Amino acid sequence: MRHATRALAMMLLGLSAAGPGHGAPAARSAPQVVPDTPGTGPYSARKYVDPTLPDHVLYQPADLAALGGRKLGLLVWGNGACSDDGASVRLHLAEIASHGYLVIAPGRVLSGPGAPPRPQTPPPPGPLGVRTTTAQVAAGIDWAVAENERRGSPLYHRIAPRMVAVSGHSCGGLQALEIAADPRVHAVIVHNSGVFKDGTNPIRGITIDKSALRRLHTPILYVMGGPSDIAWPNGNDDFDRIDTVPALLASLDVGHGGTFDAPNGGRAAAIDVAWLEWQLRGDRRAGDWFRGSACRLCTDPAWTIRKKRID
Repeated sequence: MRHATRALAMMLLGLSAAGPGHGAPAARSAPQVVPDTPGTGPYSARKYVDPTLPDHVLYQPADLAALGGRKLGLLVWGNGACSDDGASVRLHLAEIASHGYLVIAPGRVLSGPGAPPRPQTPPPPGPLGVRTTTAQVAAGIDWAVAENERRGSPLYHRIAPRMVAVSGHSCGGLQALEIAADPRVHAVIVHNSGVFKDGTNPIRGITIDKSALRRLHTPILYVMGGPSDIAWPNGNDDFDRIDTVPALLASLDVGHGGTFDAPNGGRAAAIDVAWLEWQLRGDRRAGDWFRGSACRLCTDPAWTIRKKRID
């Protein structure tokens, strides 16, 4: 069991259990750089780094004036592998931003346009640990709340304080679960993740066990990649244990990597937008993706759905 848990921890951190050094980052060929995309929502999104928050990457509508009186929602994101690449799922995050959200991911731009050249030699293996902490993810909330009240900020009174959500992928999904207890959070989305079933906590820098599920105070959405997803047992076990808040587990058989590299974040990004619009803005049409036996996801044969307390 311990061996299996360590293997899962290594996968959540983006490491190869069979590669050189048993834990060195898996070798990757230099990918073709895909341009940043503005998303498909009504507000073309941009990616940038604010000098007052230099260790994070931000995504938001490029033209805030186009929002009129509409307030921005806020989503803070935990990167896959708890990495310090705030652009690792930039297509997915830009898609969410294009629907009227400020999205904040910890780290720097380490992939895609604006990224520095990748080193030819991977760094040596080290202990299983994170490159960005849960506190760094949560710092996005603190910064955005402060900017919303700072006169002279481009975001001054642009953000709705109650429209705050947290999400993340893989190891970043565990960070999202840690932050979910924050009373400022009103929606949670976990991608391809779940708390370790055996109660161990092998990732240095993550402090979480199944008791975190009892601290949930908002509805939660799990987006999983089917039985081939390394986190499949843990995510489903989380769902089985959650008994105090509405929960939905939606699975598309694409594996642990999800659809983040698909144009505009693929099918998972569309689900995220619908969940946020329903939970944060009260959009009943968005809720139709999830509510009732004939919900949009329920009738799509590509998806497998489990629900609790969602009529």
